[in-house]
Amino acid sequence: MDSETLVKERSTTMRVLTDPVTTPCGHNFCKTCISTHWDTSTTSRCPVCNQVFSTKPQLKTHLEPHLTASGLRRHQLVEPVENLESRMCPKHSKPLELFCQSDQTRVCLMCSVLEHRSHQLVPLGEDLFEEKKVYLQQMIQKRREKLEEIRESVRFRKEAADRAKAEGVEMFIALMELVRRGLKELMKTMEEQQEAEEREAECLIKELEEEISELMKRSSEVEQLSHSEDHLLQHFCSLKAPPATKDWTEVMVHPSSYEGTVLRMKRLQQFAVDVTLDPLTANLYLVLSDDGKQVYCSDVWKNLPDNPKRFSKYINVLGKQNFSSGRFYFEVQVKGKTDWNLGVVEESINRKGYITVTPKNGLWTVALRDGNVYKACGDPSVILHLKCVPEKVGVFVDYEEGVVSFYDVDAAALIYSFTHCCFTHKLHPYFSPGLNHGGKNSAPLIICPVNQSE
Repeated sequence: MDSETLVKERSTTMRVLTDPVTTPCGHNFCKTCISTHWDTSTTSRCPVCNQVFSTKPQLKTHLEPHLTASGLRRHQLVEPVENLESRMCPKHSKPLELFCQSDQTRVCLMCSVLEHRSHQLVPLGEDLFEEKKVYLQQMIQKRREKLEEIRESVRFRKEAADRAKAEGVEMFIALMELVRRGLKELMKTMEEQQEAEEREAECLIKELEEEISELMKRSSEVEQLSHSEDHLLQHFCSLKAPPATKDWTEVMVHPSSYEGTVLRMKRLQQFAVDVTLDPLTANLYLVLSDDGKQVYCSDVWKNLPDNPKRFSKYINVLGKQNFSSGRFYFEVQVKGKTDWNLGVVEESINRKGYITVTPKNGLWTVALRDGNVYKACGDPSVILHLKCVPEKVGVFVDYEEGVVSFYDVDAAALIYSFTHCCFTHKLHPYFSPGLNHGGKNSAPLIICPVNQSE
């Protein structure tokens, strides 16, 4: 093996030397490589610096001094490694034996007393790597947990969106059903009105045709008489008093207004007022919501102090607001109930004893009984035959005109009107949710906001 070849191999293998040895001139080689080179050469020469040795040097391995010299025995020996330069401090050319936890980097002993002297330093070793490994695993686990949290949030949001879409579809289906029902009711009302007008016109036409026929008959008889030589006029009925006929001068067929209840209700809704329940008037079996917009009857009697305003005998509660003039309107949801009573009452009504619900006693109300019997409460009461089951009832009062009207809001249909009322006291909105009936009538009466859209 010539010198040039050995130098090339040395440059290639200098990072990891197998059984490394040092020549007297200080250069390192694999023991096998340098020995083979010298055995095949006539002189013992260093392949690097070309120094000639008079006798073949006695080569010794690097480990021998560490095994024999007492001062070197304390050194820690490690297996040969590649990239030895990466384990050396680039600034001090010392082994990187420590780890700086403050800067998260490897340092040498010189670094530990200079740049990193105030930092937290630990020896490089398996414990450090194990600790670092655990730390990294913890970071990975936290991020996996966060990843699962985000995925769970996405799933939750998707489920919430799906529920919202389903509720939206359900709401619009219900709205479409209300529109369909309202349109059907409107068409039926207009058709009935048109049929009534046609019947009225047909009666007038028939009556007119009969009168025309009778008059034409008399005219014919008079014509015959004018050509007759018999002048005994008393025998001719045609010359008697003319038949009784109607004065048609003022008779007209007025076309009905098809404005309908829908537009009438629109006009009424502009008089909407904000009504809240007065807890001081509530019977002790009634439960009111915190916002004063809902009331239902419980099976538990509340032990509260009595006061003059409170209803003692009946399951009633009044609105806080009172009215002594003008017009006002409010709406109440009655959906899901089998019994209820709504309307207005005079402030002076009896609240402690028994009372008959009639206008004479200062109560103008309509009621539902047994789930299907609707009536206007009076003396006597009027049984109401409704085409649709109302889920929301509108109450309109014109104080000066003496009118209290009730409407099916969804169907835009009039339920009943009290007219020619004589109000002498302040009026309060009146609510009675009815007895609970073992939970069958547990749904609350709900005062609803009025939709005043055009």
